[in-house]
Amino acid sequence: MPTLLLCGHGYLGHAVARDFLAAGWEVVALSRSGDDGSLACDLSSNADVAALRVKPDFIVHCASSGRGGPDAYRAVYFNGCRHLLDRFPGMPLLFTSSTSVYAQTDGSEVTEESPAEPDRETGQILRQTEDLVLANGGLITRLSGIYGPGRSVILKKFLAGEAVIEEDGRRFLNQIHRDDAAAAILHLAGLPAAQVRLFNVSDSRPLAQLECYRQLGVMFSRPLPPAGPRDPNRKRGWTHKRVSNARLRATGWEPRFPSFLDAAAQIAPTLEGA
Repeated sequence: MPTLLLCGHGYLGHAVARDFLAAGWEVVALSRSGDDGSLACDLSSNADVAALRVKPDFIVHCASSGRGGPDAYRAVYFNGCRHLLDRFPGMPLLFTSSTSVYAQTDGSEVTEESPAEPDRETGQILRQTEDLVLANGGLITRLSGIYGPGRSVILKKFLAGEAVIEEDGRRFLNQIHRDDAAAAILHLAGLPAAQVRLFNVSDSRPLAQLECYRQLGVMFSRPLPPAGPRDPNRKRGWTHKRVSNARLRATGWEPRFPSFLDAAAQIAPTLEGA
């Protein structure tokens, strides 16, 4: 029975653990708090990671920065991966990065070959972490905005009447269902070692903001949100691009929810206050 060392036992981590267990893996989960049957481990602490006594066959780093800024990003992501690589040299490590590293604002399609030059310091730290992991033979998944049961900022704001269409609504929304992201991670863990080690994890149909809200209006019999200015203070920066998942799909993975709209009706009843 192969062993997964799962570093991060939050919203995505629980789904990853579920899928690996169902596939016959043993899962050793780490979290800072040690809740829900996980081991308490602060990834930013070299001493904590060095004290781990597990022998993994695969490592997934999907820990959260806790909505922190650059200091938290560097501690959890860069230092966390560095400590894991030091503790488990030669062991495959998959780091869950973000499509926010693509700073494009022209609506173009971005692939793994596109420039990834984020202008925010948090994005720059993600890129540094990616380079560290790749240099040590690991895998990178760049995840679009994660939604799923109990979580969807877009849908929750829409149903609460708090959504705003930015300018003309042309900005693309790139998303991935939590369960599709977890399935992609399990899929990549089962692939033979290859030269390609960087994958976008996004659904198959990026939606323009206006199109998304129009479709949600029809689906839930709600009016179209009002127009307003773009938010220049978005934590991950204001971008406008279409994230391609073609490379990942070419390996045999397919999303269960090709579009956010395919899951919206199922997600809505799970949202608190919706």
